[in-house]
Amino acid sequence: MSRPDRARWGAYGAAACAAAYGSMKLAQALGANALADKDPLPPELRDRLLARDPLFVASHWALATAAVVGVVVALATLRPWRAALPRRLLLAIAGTLGVFMIARSIGVLGFGFVGDTLLLTGVRPPSAEHAALARELARWDLLLWSPFFLLWGVCWTVAGWRLHRMSTVTGGPASAVDAVRPTISS
Repeated sequence: MSRPDRARWGAYGAAACAAAYGSMKLAQALGANALADKDPLPPELRDRLLARDPLFVASHWALATAAVVGVVVALATLRPWRAALPRRLLLAIAGTLGVFMIARSIGVLGFGFVGDTLLLTGVRPPSAEHAALARELARWDLLLWSPFFLLWGVCWTVAGWRLHRMSTVTGGPASAVDAVRPTISS
C-alpha cells in the first residue's frame, strides 16, 4: 500500500472523530449528560451548561450540525474534485481544523496538555473556591479531551496532506483515479 493510500486513514479518522463528537453533542442537545459535566469550563459557565441554559442547548445543536458537515468534508477529501467540493476549499478546511485542534490540545488556547499540567502541578493554581473542581476537570481534559482533539487534529492534517499530495502527484486538480485511467482516443 502506497503512502497516499495509507494517508486515506486520516480522512476516515477525521470523519470518525467528527461522528463521535457530533453524537455526544446531539445527545447533550436532546437532554443527556453525555460528559457535559466533564467539560473544562469556568464554574459559572459550567453551571449554565448543566442547567441546560438555552444558549448552551442551541450551541449543542450547532456543534452537532457542524460535526455532520465535518464528516461530509472529511469524506469529500477522498473523492474526485469534480464530484465534491473545490480542492482549495477542502484544503483550507482540513488545514484550519487540523491546526486549531492541535493547538487546542497542546494548550495554546489556555487549556490542553500545557494548561492542565500547569494547573495540576500548582504552577498556575486555580481559584481557592473552585480548586477541587478545577483539578478534576483538568484531569479529565488531560486524559480525555486533549488526546481526543490531538488525534482529531492529526487526522485532519493527514487528510489535508493527502489531498495536497494527490494533487501534486497528478499534476493538477484531477484525482488519482483520473491520473491512471487510460484515455481512449478515436
